[in-house]
Amino acid sequence: MQKLVVRRQKAVSENGEQRSVKRKPIKSFRDLIVYQNVYKAQIIVLTEIIPKLPREEKFDLGDQMRRGCKSAPARLAEAFAKRYQKRQWKKSIDDTIGECYEMINHLSVCIDAYSGYVDVSRCKELINIYDKTCGQLTKLKQNWQDYHDRYTDN
Repeated sequence: MQKLVVRRQKAVSENGEQRSVKRKPIKSFRDLIVYQNVYKAQIIVLTEIIPKLPREEKFDLGDQMRRGCKSAPARLAEAFAKRYQKRQWKKSIDDTIGECYEMINHLSVCIDAYSGYVDVSRCKELINIYDKTCGQLTKLKQNWQDYHDRYTDN
């Protein structure tokens, strides 16, 4: 079986800007730039956004955000394990996209309701990262499917 190697890939920097990087062979979910981006976003949410929420939201919105930001990279890792099961792959990627959209909602609430507590520009950067991640995941789902069909249906 051949390894998946792609020449160029768009990575999202911490400030939400895309940059082109040369990719290496994908041997693990950790090699996926989209995983690296969503993992970095998770760490920022856990260390910079949730701790700044007002006391009354630490156990409500904070809990939702804790679970949501952790779920996206975990679901992507699980999807990688199911990458050769067409239906499971697509469902897992779609579930990951759903988690990213959920985080966009939570971060929007932080901006609109708690701008006095959280760093609004950091929340906007994270929204941008999650939004770009959704596009990356959509492309990954299709490209991996094409790769899968090319090398496993022979």
